[in-house]
This record gives sequence, C-alpha cells and structure tokens, in this order.
Amino acid sequence: MALPSAATPLYNHPLPDIEIWLRQQGCTQDSDELHSWHVVRPRWEAEIVLETDCIVVRYISAGADEKDIQRVFKYSLSRQDLEEAIFSGP
Repeated sequence: MALPSAATPLYNHPLPDIEIWLRQQGCTQDSDELHSWHVVRPRWEAEIVLETDCIVVRYISAGADEKDIQRVFKYSLSRQDLEEAIFSGP
C-alpha cells in the first residue's frame, strides 16, 4: 500500500497510513494507549502522541538539566515537513 505523496498534509492521510509512516520511521506503538508512539535514536528518544488536532512530541531528557523538550505540530503540515521536524531530533 503506497502512502500519499510526502507533500500531502498529514490531515489528508488516513490513520492507517499515519501508523505505517510512523512504523517506517522506527516508532513502536504503545499497546495500551494506541495514540501514543515511542522512538529511540542513537542521540535521543521521544514519545509521539497523536492528539485530535495536533501531534505532540516529547523528547525525553533532551534539554538543559535533563528536562524534556515538548513540541507541537499541526496536521496541516506535510508528511515530509513533519518527518524533517520530528525525526531530526530536539
């Protein structure tokens, strides 16, 4: 199954396509909270939460004094823009 064009806003992706995209990025879905995902990269890790009107990304212990950094992204951004913003790290 092919995903919509990377230039397509995420709000035009069906939920199963968003889930496929997250898996392709190495994310794992929380089995209890299906809207919550986790990703680990060599230099950082993050929790990604699919809210009703936005994606909330919490980079764990990535800030000063090991504090979390939280960013919020609207679904109106393209999948490519979101991929670059989220997966480039904090």
